[in-house]
Amino acid sequence: MTNQAILFDLDGTLLPMDNDRFTQGYFHLLAQAVAPYGYEEESLVSALWKGVGAMVKNQGLRPNCQVFWETFSQILGPQVHDHIPAFDAFYAGEFQKAQSFTGPNPAAAQAVALARSKAERVILATNPLFPPAGVRTRLSWVGLQPEDFDWVTDYENSRACKPNPAYYADICAQMRLDPARCLMVGNDYTEDLAAAATGMEVFLVTDCLIAPEGAALSRVPHGTMVELLRRLEAFPEAQG
Repeated sequence: MTNQAILFDLDGTLLPMDNDRFTQGYFHLLAQAVAPYGYEEESLVSALWKGVGAMVKNQGLRPNCQVFWETFSQILGPQVHDHIPAFDAFYAGEFQKAQSFTGPNPAAAQAVALARSKAERVILATNPLFPPAGVRTRLSWVGLQPEDFDWVTDYENSRACKPNPAYYADICAQMRLDPARCLMVGNDYTEDLAAAATGMEVFLVTDCLIAPEGAALSRVPHGTMVELLRRLEAFPEAQG
């Protein structure tokens, strides 16, 4: 039986990076971009982390973006809502500089193209903490765009985050997928392996692997990006 859908994580999977280095560098760029509006970097970064934490705890009642901006504005003040266009502009512009905190991956576009020939749907299951422009910009660093996927998660269209299995269940509900016929490709033992709770198969890419000490990696299909390509090549062609 062919895969109904193949889902890809972005950060650390299609887009090589050290998450801590990337986040620190990108938050600094964001602080510089919005400094003219009166935001001090230390307090801004603290509020960003609390907003991210609120999204991670989201239980599905509201879109992640609403949870984020509510938390963010409670900390920094109601004027934040007037400045949302400035934040959105950052992700389409100055955020490009954050590419320097990531690495190249010529195999990314190859993996996605191969997946399209092996599954009915190909989905970008990136943790939905970014606005759409932030996802588009990060994809561009590995030669991809949202249009290369049938669905792309972001903080506007998602109501849960990794590692909550509800995030994966919501994707399946929106795309009418049978989890048992889906493959999730990621690099994080905790966040991406959570897809298995819904019945999805999981493959962990080890090039930028994130796993807790003592993780039972031997129990999870895993390998390098090159090994992922070989695995995808072995799948039967998608029907229709």
